[in-house]
Amino acid sequence: MYSPPLDPDTEQRMRAHHTSAARALDARTEPGGEFWGWAGRTLGAPARTAAGVPAWLRLVSAPEDKASGKLWDGALDAQHAFGDLDGHRPALLGVHDAFDDGTAYRAELSARVDEPVLSDDPILQRDLDLPDSWWEALAGTLEKLSATSTDRVAVREQYLNRAIPEFVGIPAPAPAVTCWTTAHADLHWANLTSPLRLLDWEGWGQAPQGFDGATLYAYTLLQPDTAARVRAAFPVLGSPAGLAAEATVCAQLLQTVSRGDNLVLEDRLRDWSEDLRRRQP
Repeated sequence: MYSPPLDPDTEQRMRAHHTSAARALDARTEPGGEFWGWAGRTLGAPARTAAGVPAWLRLVSAPEDKASGKLWDGALDAQHAFGDLDGHRPALLGVHDAFDDGTAYRAELSARVDEPVLSDDPILQRDLDLPDSWWEALAGTLEKLSATSTDRVAVREQYLNRAIPEFVGIPAPAPAVTCWTTAHADLHWANLTSPLRLLDWEGWGQAPQGFDGATLYAYTLLQPDTAARVRAAFPVLGSPAGLAAEATVCAQLLQTVSRGDNLVLEDRLRDWSEDLRRRQP
């Protein structure tokens, strides 16, 4: 759990807007369970609707001139596009926007997910023994998601053409994308529960086919048995059709390594990049 921002004024403003948003959305927050996001940009807490339905109230802040676009509208766009995805996505119950001294605040009231996430870290630190029904539900949910039409973009072709040669070492041009599909685009173990719920819908949009499976695989590289199960669940991985997605995800993670993040994955990512170079026609 992240700590609140160091700036007491920022913390006070976030708490005040969280409280006013609860009133505006006719919800009441419950004590305990408060969660601060990175650098105090978000504040979430358990709540209940006026009808007593368990909910989660999340407040996000941004400079007013940045309060638009894909990330800002991700949850709202996802609700319009997918609803609750057959129970596998927490439904968005209400949204409230406010502005204060150059800062925008968006409050999102969502159905509460009581199941804990499968990992506190996006990178899986231990093998998981999940039933076949969970994997089938994940594959089926992502297949339904992938077939949804959207003009949102999670990964741009320009990024592939620049990052794959630079970080994976496949010479330009990057592997051709044979099919663009709609992806969650942030599918890691801290965004999944059992029974299956997919959390955090800020960045969803069009990506190369197989992108979600490749992302989950990348965050599973330290656990070979579960990594093999990911590949079994998503047979596009290892196929010519999935090469662009795998190379893109590998490039993304190696780029984070170059910035000093996810260093624990570096050796496995470099092994993966070597395999991807061998598969390049």
